[in-house]
Amino acid sequence: MERDDYLAIVKTRMPEKRYIHTIGVMETAISLAKQYGEDEKKAETAAILHDIAKYADEDWMREIVQTNGLDSRLLEWGSEILHGPVGAWIAQHEFNITNEDILNAIRFHTTGRAGMSKLEKIIYIADMIEPNRKFPGVENLRQIAKDNLDLALEACVSHSLTFLVQTKQPIFPVSVECFNEIIS
Repeated sequence: MERDDYLAIVKTRMPEKRYIHTIGVMETAISLAKQYGEDEKKAETAAILHDIAKYADEDWMREIVQTNGLDSRLLEWGSEILHGPVGAWIAQHEFNITNEDILNAIRFHTTGRAGMSKLEKIIYIADMIEPNRKFPGVENLRQIAKDNLDLALEACVSHSLTFLVQTKQPIFPVSVECFNEIIS
């Protein structure tokens, strides 16, 4: 499939605001891929599909987790965490994406993980800094991303975890593993 085919399908599965976000993630991911020597087409595909399951029914997503042997810890979480791994499942089974790097970029775009590939880092960062994001500190994150991909990942993960701690939200274990690897 080509970009326009993916975008047409994705557009039907999310509100307009999320679709605009997806376009922003795609453009940012392509730019970061170009800057840091990653395959731009892989970045484009992962970015377009990263939120494909964002608005899927949570019970259906839990069923996908159970029937397909996905990480059982996911069953205790809502769509904010579920949509990444289930999105990767959709990309593989509905769109026939077989590239493990693209699938992992979709799978871990909200949580991060230890051992992230360059593409995974790009999608994680692009999701956080795309032009439509408006939160305190986003401009600083964008600036860091222009200079150093690994420092940008560290800053984005730290920002995300700080937000979760400050708002007293639980942190998915792979996010902690991601942070621990970054700082060691």
